[in-house]
Amino acid sequence: MSIAKKVSDIEALFGELDSEINSFQSTTKLKCLSNCGRCCTHNQVDASPLEFLPWAYQLYINGEAFEMLEALAEKTSKICHNYNPIGLLEEGKGNCSTYEYRGLICRLFGYGANTDKYGKLRLATCKIIKEDQALAFQNAENMVADGLPIPVFTHYYMRLSQVDYQLGNTIVPINTALKIAIEEVLQYYMYRNLEDDVRGAA
Repeated sequence: MSIAKKVSDIEALFGELDSEINSFQSTTKLKCLSNCGRCCTHNQVDASPLEFLPWAYQLYINGEAFEMLEALAEKTSKICHNYNPIGLLEEGKGNCSTYEYRGLICRLFGYGANTDKYGKLRLATCKIIKEDQALAFQNAENMVADGLPIPVFTHYYMRLSQVDYQLGNTIVPINTALKIAIEEVLQYYMYRNLEDDVRGAA
């Protein structure tokens, strides 16, 4: 499968997920605080390279892939390279510099569910939402228990891995995932023509 086709399939999956999350948010009234980037500052976020393939593909199209690869090679912090803090004096406040191309883990956290040891779905969200929107959070938990549709982490990662089993099942620190995604695109196009690949995926 071509890179362009993989990207198209991943973007279609993300579009479906975004619609499901929007519906969940509309029903539960849960939402992230404005300019809150607390979850992005966690230094132990793992992801698959596959979920960042659309991001890496866009970098390649824009002629920015090699430059970004060098920046990632020099990166020492474990915090996501694409996180853009507002300022040093406002800890935990910031945003994603490539929000449109954020990964699956970034989309799911806060509005997705995991299955507990009893087989019940549990909303996976942050401490800030749990505390600042306690009533809405509890109501959301009750609605999920009563059957309200909610994105499930394992379901979406299984569907993602169907696009590329190896890349989809490689779980590494997020900056490593970004690096591998770029390398995958660069290697693919080393001996291929981008225009032909795009036409073939259309």
